[in-house]
Amino acid sequence: MSARRLGLPRRAVSQILLTQLAIAAGVVVLATGLFLAPLGAQLDDQAMRRALAIAQSAAADPSLAADLLDSGPSADSPVQAAAERIRRATGAEYVVVMDLDGIRRSHPGTDRIGLPVSTDPSEALAGREVMEIDEGTLGRSARGKVPLIAADGEIVGAVSVGIAYDSVHDRLLGAIPGLLAYAGGALAAGALAAYLLSRRIQRQTRDLAFSDIAGLLAEREAMLHSIREGVIALDRDGRVRLVNDEAARLLGLAPGTAATVAGRPLDDVLGAGRTTDVLAGRVTGRDLLAVQGPRVLVANRMPTEDGGAVATLRDRTELEHLGRELDSTKGLIDALRAQDHEHANRLHTLLGLLELGLHEEAVEFVTEVVGVHRSTAEQVTEKVHDPLLAALLVGKATVAAERGVPLRLADATFLPDGLVDPGGLVTITGNLVDNALDAAAGSPAPLVEVELRAEGRTAILRVRDSGPGVPAARREEIFTEGWSTKQPKAHRERGLGLALVRRLAERQGGTARAGEAADGGTEFSVVLPEALR
Repeated sequence: MSARRLGLPRRAVSQILLTQLAIAAGVVVLATGLFLAPLGAQLDDQAMRRALAIAQSAAADPSLAADLLDSGPSADSPVQAAAERIRRATGAEYVVVMDLDGIRRSHPGTDRIGLPVSTDPSEALAGREVMEIDEGTLGRSARGKVPLIAADGEIVGAVSVGIAYDSVHDRLLGAIPGLLAYAGGALAAGALAAYLLSRRIQRQTRDLAFSDIAGLLAEREAMLHSIREGVIALDRDGRVRLVNDEAARLLGLAPGTAATVAGRPLDDVLGAGRTTDVLAGRVTGRDLLAVQGPRVLVANRMPTEDGGAVATLRDRTELEHLGRELDSTKGLIDALRAQDHEHANRLHTLLGLLELGLHEEAVEFVTEVVGVHRSTAEQVTEKVHDPLLAALLVGKATVAAERGVPLRLADATFLPDGLVDPGGLVTITGNLVDNALDAAAGSPAPLVEVELRAEGRTAILRVRDSGPGVPAARREEIFTEGWSTKQPKAHRERGLGLALVRRLAERQGGTARAGEAADGGTEFSVVLPEALR
């Protein structure tokens, strides 16, 4: 049944105010009742504990036990004087000191000194402290009894202290007006706080009705889960508030888990890595690149007023692949341009030999030129049977030759056909060879060596260069996203190639490592188990 049919106000702020006032009134009534119920027992306990504390303080005076042993029961004894002094100082009804026989050595009524006490003293004389409410010669009182111990540790008597005990009913009735005044003040303060809070809620909700707020939330959920951009929201403590469907897909979360990760720390959901650091704000900047699984993501993070943040994710995997293909195409174009220039020079040379009538020299020249290119292609295809990898290596050899860096296959190279994921190995090999060519270019004796071989179903790739090498302390750092020693290109960021190499290797259950080559350069090793059918 709706609020309007019940006669309740429709605005959210009014309903909240009425609810808060009802809760405040109910809490005040409940608290007052819960306070009155145990008040009698509390008054009894407080009176007994006060009496026991006075008795303990009196019994702790060593002179009282000594006076008890040295003097007899009389109205002018030091025991009576000490007991009366304590009674007047504490406001107790009586302070009675008794010996082991239960004979009073002190009493407010001096005529009772020397007589047995009116209640059983055996508990205290046996060494136990007693709290009770009992009837005595002075009426009902809250009592505390404590054994009196001499300097040698022997019990020589006991101290009994009584606090005048008023009727619990009378004290409760006396407490009710003050309690009601406090309850009324608490209710007024609660009503004022509820009003102020409702005013704040009114400003924050812009005086909307609950149905309007529910509609806005429904529209927000539909929008977040329909857009093709990942959105992830975090609170001030780094816990996940919200992950939309696209963000779950880009981050590699299992389908249907977007709702279950809410409330969990981001580090637990994604694990350690650059993506987590970017989303958590530990790496700052705009359009930050990160690799999550096989995907290249562009992330932007915006803090919120409550200390949290909202991050957006865009998939840049295809764009990154296009950028790398553009790089490869540009390299091939440069190589073709150089080959065209070289081909023109060779044609001019051949024409000159023919015009000079040196036919045999012309035949030898043509045979030598054709043989160099043919031998390179034949060497690659003999050792690498996968057509994609063979074509890649032939193309890279041409580019390397134009850059003045020899690219050769190691003697141990032999890779049969039947790769499970040839595209992945092509990407890994292309990235490593490109990096090796960049590192070897300009070195005194430039060289890049590629080794591809199979051990059972495991494919092993090693790429060595004659470059300056990588320090041992940084051989793990070079596999992180964004790490690069080269200037970024205009169409894409640097520092992703080696990160993608490691991610692609790990996706196939393999490893990617960097080490030192035999000639002082760098050797990259990639092991891919189950890479061959």
